[in-house]
Amino acid sequence: MTTLDLRAGERIVVKVGSSSISGERRGQIEPLVDGLARLHREGQVILVSSGAISTGMPYLGLDARPADLPMQQAAAAVGQNVLMNRYQRSLTRHEVVAAQILLTASDMDMDSHRVNARNALERLLELRMLPIVNENDTVATHEIRFGDNDRLAALVARLVGADRLILLSDIASLRTAPPDEPGSEPIEHVPYGDPLDGVRLGASGSHIGSGGAMTKVDAARLAADAGVRVTVTATPLLERLIGGERLGTEFEPNPDARR
Repeated sequence: MTTLDLRAGERIVVKVGSSSISGERRGQIEPLVDGLARLHREGQVILVSSGAISTGMPYLGLDARPADLPMQQAAAAVGQNVLMNRYQRSLTRHEVVAAQILLTASDMDMDSHRVNARNALERLLELRMLPIVNENDTVATHEIRFGDNDRLAALVARLVGADRLILLSDIASLRTAPPDEPGSEPIEHVPYGDPLDGVRLGASGSHIGSGGAMTKVDAARLAADAGVRVTVTATPLLERLIGGERLGTEFEPNPDARR
């Protein structure tokens, strides 16, 4: 499996999924923040965090992710505030200040919005803040969404010229087939341009999140095309990954990308 092999001064984008930080797994925010704080000390880090809708759901009396857009927007409006508060309270232990950035897919499509987003992120990193990016669910529509925050994270990594993208969820690594099938094996390394022939990837098994193995592969390829090295692993493994253990699935970056 891969080892992170961090270098001083690296710029890293970390993405965490809804199912990793909400509900019964809400307690994973603290160890996640411990890892982020370590990356912040040694370089620059941006967190792309899902979880606004899932965090807001209990406050609206919802047991499952709502299907209608207005209720999703209501849950996001409540949950985004609560989620950022949880992150900041945990980051305060490390004397780190978070900065909230909310984006829509159209922001990445419009040159002026994209440039403004990049400039804001660059300045926040210069000021030693820790940007936390999420999709602006309260104004996004079904027609103009990123679809999942794996893609958003890849676009952010490209936008800021990140060295690495770490996609965290509830899976330790990508596999050649669903884990309950005979012969399923973990995928440790994906060379750039590898089509992953014979690999069967599934959708999300969570009633909370919207991503799955396929979205992570698509996002990894999007980032790798721009020269970003990508690691896919489980949220609880972040600190061990940072510590140099060989974990997860690594996608090699495009060696010809202009950085």
